[in-house]
Amino acid sequence: MSGDESSDLGILVNPTEAEFRDLSRLVYDQFGINLTDKKKSLVRGRLNKVLKERGFTTFSQYLGAVRRDQSGMALIELIDRISTNHTFFFRESDHFSFFQEVALEEIRTENPAEIRIWCAGCATGEEAYTLAMLCQEWGERKNFRGSFKILATDISVTALEQAVTGLYNDERMRLVPQGLKKKFFEELGPDRWSVSEVLKKRILFKRLNFMDKSFPFKNQFHAVFCRNVMIYFDRETKNDLVQRIGRHLMAGHYFFIGHSETLGRETFDFEYVKPSVYRKSAP
Repeated sequence: MSGDESSDLGILVNPTEAEFRDLSRLVYDQFGINLTDKKKSLVRGRLNKVLKERGFTTFSQYLGAVRRDQSGMALIELIDRISTNHTFFFRESDHFSFFQEVALEEIRTENPAEIRIWCAGCATGEEAYTLAMLCQEWGERKNFRGSFKILATDISVTALEQAVTGLYNDERMRLVPQGLKKKFFEELGPDRWSVSEVLKKRILFKRLNFMDKSFPFKNQFHAVFCRNVMIYFDRETKNDLVQRIGRHLMAGHYFFIGHSETLGRETFDFEYVKPSVYRKSAP
């Protein structure tokens, strides 16, 4: 979701300073996302539609309803509304080159029966499907006898639903090489593409909150992509998340973050490889 969706709502309900602080605290406590004052207009625009649909005239009324909702669905809708899930295939493509040419080659030397990849914060699925394409192509080229398993997680139910359908428009597809587009996508009509079943079978999409105390993974991963997610967290939350992610990454293997992100000196489990690429240190 991107942009301010308030243009068709008429008069906007503005949160007071106290209401915005209350909302920010709720979002921070539940999801770790740090809503600064710079996000106030974005939050106002994206939540006004909900207020109008529910008949609320103030943000206090809305937040009260969210807290009283024992099903948790109101909280899920809240994070769906304020999450930004804009992405596209082959975004920050140098990561994918490094993944194929270096990371997968190193993993192959271990002769694993299964290569496991975690795409954390997968949004609407483009990153996960990009990884699936690269794994499929690399596996065929190298005659790799093992299998690939990609776990793709996100906090947004709406984003995950789109990811599972695997339907995308031309804008999201613009960087997909023609050969891969022909091999892994079906053109359903103008501005409408569908991901092949071959790729869908490679990926398990699941909802996951990064603020969960622990992650329900049985096995460690050979690579973790968590890109352009931690920009929404403060330093303490980010460092804590990196440490918990590190527990689920095999030693000697790679952690990819966004180009605008860095790991702090507190993250002792990782060593710098190149901009936005880190390796988990050996025990």
